[in-house]
Amino acid sequence: MTPGTAAPAGPLASARGIVRPRFGLSGRLLVLTILFVMLAEVLIYVPSIANFRLSYLTDRLAAAHTAALVLDAAPSGMVPESLSRQILDSIGARAVAMKMGRERRLLATTDLPAAVSQDVDVRNDGAFDAILDAFETLAVLKDTDLIRAVGPAPMGGEFVEIVVEAGPLKQAMWRYSRNVLLLSLVISGITAALVYLALHVLFVRPLHRITANMTAFRANPENPARIARRSTREDELGIAERELAAMQTDLASMLQERYRLAALGLAVSKINHDLRNLLNSAQLISDRLGSIADPQVQRFAPKLMLALERAIAFCETTLAYGRAQEPPPDRKPVAVDALVEEVRESLGLATDGPIGWVTAIERGLTLDADYEQMLRVLVNLVRNSVQALEGRAPNDPGRDQIRISGRREGTVAVLEVSDTGPGLTTRAREHLFEAFRGSTRSGGTGLGLAIAAELVRLHGGEIGLVEGTLGATFRIAIPDRPVDLMDRRDQRARA
Repeated sequence: MTPGTAAPAGPLASARGIVRPRFGLSGRLLVLTILFVMLAEVLIYVPSIANFRLSYLTDRLAAAHTAALVLDAAPSGMVPESLSRQILDSIGARAVAMKMGRERRLLATTDLPAAVSQDVDVRNDGAFDAILDAFETLAVLKDTDLIRAVGPAPMGGEFVEIVVEAGPLKQAMWRYSRNVLLLSLVISGITAALVYLALHVLFVRPLHRITANMTAFRANPENPARIARRSTREDELGIAERELAAMQTDLASMLQERYRLAALGLAVSKINHDLRNLLNSAQLISDRLGSIADPQVQRFAPKLMLALERAIAFCETTLAYGRAQEPPPDRKPVAVDALVEEVRESLGLATDGPIGWVTAIERGLTLDADYEQMLRVLVNLVRNSVQALEGRAPNDPGRDQIRISGRREGTVAVLEVSDTGPGLTTRAREHLFEAFRGSTRSGGTGLGLAIAAELVRLHGGEIGLVEGTLGATFRIAIPDRPVDLMDRRDQRARA
């Protein structure tokens, strides 16, 4: 596969409208690497061309030093014109001069124009000025323009200066630039290839594998074969692959659970219809029981009718399992003593039965809650405790007890339901309040705790397991609703 191209799309990718990029990450990486290397070469070339120009002029000045010694040694400074021209041609200059003290001597010269186009002092030429002068030499000066260069002089002289034509210097600078360009292309190509191969192996290929796996998993998330393999790499990409595999595993498990819940919900909705009819029949029978004059019947018939009415109301509000439409809580002051007593009677727990029943409720404690919903919460919790203790039959009320305590902490009412049973298993603790996963007993569904947690959350409260207690202890905290002072004043005024 060539850089910048993607693998051909499969039928699943085409069917789901996944578009493969024509210029992929590999191609972009290669182009960017070349561009960055060339940019680095440009940044290197700018000062290097200026340094080359100064070196060129410095070499000419060094040759002029020797020429100055020869010209200065001539008797009376008289040098034949032919020798003078040969010396100037050897150093590539049009004139050589030297200043010693206050005297400035023109040692050799040819025909010169009236002025030079550029002055260069190699002794103190700044870096920025050297760069500007170098590009001026390349772009502005003509081949016939003259450049005056000044450098240190031999034999105690103050300085030596030469006048050279710009043409040879420009040609040398262009040759240098061409060589730098060719070398930069070779270096950038080699560097880009090495960087590209390294990054392709370390990053691009794993990313291709991750994206291909994500695409395949999206097309068929229920197929276990589509889950990413767990990488053994210890870097960030290895962590990403392992986290992706864990996330896909969790998603596949959740999807399977959702499908199972949907099927179960459909079945329950069908059962719900028939169950409601049966409860209606039972309600008609309980109405007839209410007409019997027996005192025991008259005592329990109202409770039976109330329980049937609650069951029918709950069936009517249940559309399917997992989607029970819980209404917002109708919050009113609830006497906790009466609520706890109805929980005991609803579960058929006698005060002198084999399972001990202990209450420790603050005097006059009230909850700002929905009575029916809080009754369901406590019934679910106490039923779990009863089932845990019944597993230790025969029961002893001195050993097997259920305790409900209640107190107020500021604006929060706190209830605790505890038992002296065997406690919760590790699996139940890990999946507490999760349907089908947080069951506290073998064969249970965990629905009771899940429903209790949902109802508590509707009240803005919290429910949790208290650690470090004998058996299992659940703590429920229900905060009071904020009070609008203006509404309270209006109510008192109307009263």
